[in-house]
Amino acid sequence: MDAQIKAGWRNSLLLLTLSLLAAIALLQPTFMSMVDIWERSETFAHGYVILPIALWLIWRNRETLAATPSAPDLRALGVIIPLGVGWLAARVGGVLVVEQYALVGILISTVWLMMGWRLFRALAFPLGFLLLMVPNGEALIPPMMEFTADFTVAAVQLIGIPVYREGLFFTLPSGEWSVVEGCSGLRYLISSITLGVLYAYLTYRTLWKRVAFSLAALIVPVIANGFRATMIVLIAHYSDMQLALGVDHFIYGWVWFGIVMLAMFWVGLIWREDMDESSAPNPPVKARPAYAAALVLAALLALFPWYEARIDNRVMATPTLALPSPGQGWEKIEAPFSDWTPHWVGMDQKMIGHYRKGDQQIQLFVAWYGAQRQDAELINTQNYMVRQKDPDWRAMRRVETQHEVGGQALPMAESGLLAQGGNQRILVWQWHRIHGQDGINPFRAKFDLAMAKLLGQSDEAAAIIVATPYTEDAKTAAATLKDFIDAHKAAIDAQLDQIGKP
Repeated sequence: MDAQIKAGWRNSLLLLTLSLLAAIALLQPTFMSMVDIWERSETFAHGYVILPIALWLIWRNRETLAATPSAPDLRALGVIIPLGVGWLAARVGGVLVVEQYALVGILISTVWLMMGWRLFRALAFPLGFLLLMVPNGEALIPPMMEFTADFTVAAVQLIGIPVYREGLFFTLPSGEWSVVEGCSGLRYLISSITLGVLYAYLTYRTLWKRVAFSLAALIVPVIANGFRATMIVLIAHYSDMQLALGVDHFIYGWVWFGIVMLAMFWVGLIWREDMDESSAPNPPVKARPAYAAALVLAALLALFPWYEARIDNRVMATPTLALPSPGQGWEKIEAPFSDWTPHWVGMDQKMIGHYRKGDQQIQLFVAWYGAQRQDAELINTQNYMVRQKDPDWRAMRRVETQHEVGGQALPMAESGLLAQGGNQRILVWQWHRIHGQDGINPFRAKFDLAMAKLLGQSDEAAAIIVATPYTEDAKTAAATLKDFIDAHKAAIDAQLDQIGKP
């Protein structure tokens, strides 16, 4: 490579690096949010190695890439601008995972902008591999827990062992079990996807083989986790609950995962193509530094955090909220029927009230958010009824449904809670209210609140939760909740809806 070509590539790569660093600096809260998650979560600690692996993949193909024409391509702005708008919407709406994907997408598209389409295509896999930096997947935990419980109970019953199941808890003659977050298999799945797509890229040349192995890396660990959970339960059952508990519970899991991954790689070698001879690369060509594109990119990306800061400076309403006055035979009481309360965080105001009507009791919980912001959001993964491994309560089920209240359908989430020891049950109804509308869909709520914030409108919202105890008949408890809501919902709505009005 002659001196002129070397200088062109050196200047182009230096300018690209500075542009990427500028994008990270301008949107640094998002980048640091990923780093914070990598640091505290073992599930997503692999995020640290994604960039070094991508750089190594680029370096190993450096001769081929040097022979690929490189020139700035302003068409990439047609992708970067929507991604920037998406970043802003996710940022103000508190959708962290979308915000992080938007940032990584901007970084990937910056390569297209600065180096051109042909080089961007040649870098497709290393750049796409960067998407695995985003700590995503927690939304899969509930369905994966359900699948693990279904698989384990079905397998144990198939063997002939009697099982009594209630939600994610099941009981064998030898002892009790529960499927918690660590049993969902999410760590195995994320590790398998990361290793699987990398293995497929390095081992195969044909696209369909790469896709097929990547899909196998997605499906196999989910099924393998079901077998893992079943084996642990059976080992404990047949050892009279002496083995597969405590630390060795996790050791068996990782040993099994290692065996499964080695088996996948061994089978994958049958169709390997990485030993095929490759043709000699073409001679290197000159690269054109994209000075103007770098300036346009920096100016454009600076607009999004500027507008976010402008939105965040708005004045938030500070109302004085009060519990509804009792009506239709209900009366306020001081003593709660239980020590349980919902685990909601970040609200600007909280109201908890207790009501009685004859032998019926109700807990009313209202969490009001005057403005959506990080860790102070209506829709937040830290808002739940019962935490995992709670010493006092179990969350038995959660379903989205609707009940007729005041002649209208009220969408809600219905949860069943069980006290440890089984001496008390609680039926819980939950919904939220945004701009005078009731709902339960978290994605619609996030979208509505983000759009309101982007347009400079108010984005206050409230979560409403009512709960009542029962013994065996959940229908009677549902009738109690409906009676209370019929009597008090209009007053609750009127108070929430008048906030922010002149």
